[in-house]
Amino acid sequence: MATYKMTLAYDGSRYSGWQRQGNTENTIQAKLERVLSRILGEPVEVAGSGRTDEGVHALAQVASFRTERVFDGDRLTAEVNRYLPQDIRILSTVLTYPRFHARLSASGKWYEYRIDNGPVASVFERKYLTRVEDPLDLAAMREAAAFLLGQHDFASFCDNKHMKKSTVRHLYEIRLEEQNGILTIALHGDGFLYHMARILCGTLIEVGLGERSPYGMRRILEARDRKEAGRLAPAQGLFLREVEYPV
Repeated sequence: MATYKMTLAYDGSRYSGWQRQGNTENTIQAKLERVLSRILGEPVEVAGSGRTDEGVHALAQVASFRTERVFDGDRLTAEVNRYLPQDIRILSTVLTYPRFHARLSASGKWYEYRIDNGPVASVFERKYLTRVEDPLDLAAMREAAAFLLGQHDFASFCDNKHMKKSTVRHLYEIRLEEQNGILTIALHGDGFLYHMARILCGTLIEVGLGERSPYGMRRILEARDRKEAGRLAPAQGLFLREVEYPV
């Protein structure tokens, strides 16, 4: 069996997320599996590095799959792109080591959340930005973000009430950068819980609006209670930017 690593980008606006679902085929995973199975002439099951939500985008999602056939990666990339919708593009396909798994082999991820906070809402990028009308206090948001860095139990930032596995994660870095009215929050961690990136950003937005104190982050972490954290930020502003693997 040959194992392939595939990197892809997609606009998640019209899809029901990454993960295959029993009640719809309108997911990224389902679209990709159908095309690969058609091209390779055998059933193909694709594993993704993570399950992006409905409406969330990816600049470089990573998937893996196994097949009985061996293909040139560039040729397979071109062939798959011929049949995929135009809002899903394969960026590269490489033959990798047999035990590689897009999710289980990952060592870290970067997410990016984009906020339109300028005086006038963006016309052409509105599907990929979350609009916040009132000015955001960037200094307060950075102060709050500092409390979230390091290894913590992020149960308060998880929307899975029945989470059986550990909710401890390590956030390596949170960057907040503003340019021409667009605020970008970049999150780098060893892994993210269900809705964690969006809850973190929603909470930081509340701090920026003066609805929360930066110093409240410590209390939220200690509470291990979803009700203590902020709102779930809209999906349209979130991008999976990069998935990291050990060298």
